[in-house]
Amino acid sequence: MKKFELTTETKINICGKKLFRIKALISFGLIIAGEKGGWIEKEENLSQYGNAWVFGNAEVYDNACVRDNACVRDNACVRGNACVRGNACVRGNSEVYDNACVRGNACVRGNACVRGNSEVYDNACVRGNACVRGNACVRGNAEISGNIEISGDAEISGNAWVSGKLH
Repeated sequence: MKKFELTTETKINICGKKLFRIKALISFGLIIAGEKGGWIEKEENLSQYGNAWVFGNAEVYDNACVRDNACVRDNACVRGNACVRGNACVRGNSEVYDNACVRGNACVRGNACVRGNSEVYDNACVRGNACVRGNACVRGNAEISGNIEISGDAEISGNAWVSGKLH
């Protein structure tokens, strides 16, 4: 049984993609049957299984996917080949794109971005204006915040807290 459908309500986003508003067909998790969600380009962007959901004005398109119990909310955008899964949440005005993956109990929020082949997972949080890119990995209980960029093959893990502005 399908948990959601694409409605006839559409919009063209800033990248010129035609997106469809979603609507829950059944109740699951915190979602009530009939509730409208955010915007996706095609059914493959959001799993029909688990409690995964796209809320509000959030957008998921290209080959990006939201699976398991993950959520994308507020004005967040997930695109390219990016994946949000597990219990991860992408919110605020944040962006996850290219081949990036946000998973586990990770959180990306504020104006943060995760891109390239980077990964954010476990209980890690990327927030503020922080950007994780390249092949960077943020994991464990690490928190990245402020006007900072983590790039290349960098790995931030454990209970690390990186904040402020790096030049």
